[in-house]
Formats: sequence, C-alpha cells, structure tokens
Amino acid sequence: MEWTIQEVARSAGTTSRALRHYDAIGLLHPIRAASGGQRIYDSAGLLRLQRILLLRGLGVGLSRIARILDETAAADEADALAEHAAALREERERLTRQITAVEKTIAALRGGEELMMDTMFDGFDHTAYRDEVETRWGAEAYSRNDAWWRGMSADDRSAWQQRAADLARDWIRAAESGVAADSPIALGMARRHVEWLAGMPGTPSGADMRAYVTGLADMYVADPRFGANYATADGGTAGAEFVRDALHTYVGREL
Repeated sequence: MEWTIQEVARSAGTTSRALRHYDAIGLLHPIRAASGGQRIYDSAGLLRLQRILLLRGLGVGLSRIARILDETAAADEADALAEHAAALREERERLTRQITAVEKTIAALRGGEELMMDTMFDGFDHTAYRDEVETRWGAEAYSRNDAWWRGMSADDRSAWQQRAADLARDWIRAAESGVAADSPIALGMARRHVEWLAGMPGTPSGADMRAYVTGLADMYVADPRFGANYATADGGTAGAEFVRDALHTYVGREL
C-alpha cells in the first residue's frame, strides 16, 4: 500500500513540514513523488517513521537517530522495535509505581497517618533513567553524571535543585509574558539554560553540545515528564514549546 504525505502526517500525529524536513536531511525518503510533487510513502517508510518518532520521544537527536537506523539491517527491525517496546513497558511500570506511591502519601496525609519512607519514593530512583540516558548520550555520560550526583552533599543537591526550579519558574514567566522566542529576554533565558547544562559532568561541547541542547529542547515538548516543568497556567505544551524554540534559536545564533 501507499500513502500520501498528508495521510502519513495525520496518522502519525506529526506534520507534513516535519516529514519534508526528514526527507531534506536524508532521514526518511518517500518512495516517489506523485503528480504535483506530492510525496508518497510505503509500508517500509511507515516502519522507519515509527522508529524515528519512538527515538524522538526519548529525546534522541536526529543525527544520532540516522546512525541508529542506518546500523539496523532490515531483518533486525522487529528486534529493534521489541527493544523499544520493552523500554516503554519499563517506563509504564515506573510511572505506575510512582502513581501508587503518591496516592499512598495522599491517603496518609488525609488520614492523619504517619508517612512511610520505604513506600514514598517507590519508582523515584534516578537510576531508573540509566538505559534512557545511555541510549541518548552514551554510557560515559551517564557514569560521569551519576558519580557527580552521588558525590554531592545534601546541601549541594538542594542548591542544584533550587537552581533548576528557579530556571523553570523564570521560563514559565517569560512564556506567559507573551514575548517572542527569539526576543532578548528569551535568548537570555536560553543562555542561562545552556550554562546550567554545561555545569553538569558529561555534557558535551562544540558541535556535540549543539546537538545535545537541541535534542533536549525537542524532548521538553515530546516527553510530558519534562514538559511539565515548563507548563504555563493554561496547560498544554505552550510553555515547553517556547523553551524549545528559544533554545533552538540560541543554538543557531550563539553556539
């Protein structure tokens, strides 16, 4: 079977513009162009797009996605998708554990019961992100970041978390103020954000830093776990989209 670019975009929840961009950078080619230049895709294209969207959902940059897909032989597509499915099931299990832990805390608070530390943090272990981080940025990046975090004192961790919270708060204020994503205010926020990222061990530099920042920026929109940090009062993804656009603009102009 064959599908037009509009049909594929609508079914996949993406846009024709994104599909044309994937074509332009060599990530996903249509099989041919119909009359009028309309792009046409086959089932192999849909399979490749599914994997692209799954990896994008993990925050993997487009250049790395291209390498991952090109290294996978056609016969291995099912195995690769099975790995994606396993990762999604693990994430679903982790979220279920977190929901249960939070619900237990709510019940204890409302019932005047003592809080139980051994159940409050079920599902919150930061090492649960190990496979995800290594998929995106490599094992060395995870190892260095994990050692840095474990080596912090309680006060240092609290200060770092406060800095992250202040940054998220200021992003939300900027987004709600109505300024453009390429305005001096937004680009100033983007500079702060990049400086914050650069303070973490394992953060790359140079061209890799540009890909790293834009990959994270895209993840803020694609992954609701992270997008929630920039949610504006009206909800939705507008705040995360503002952060993404500002970071993309900053990377293009400054990095």
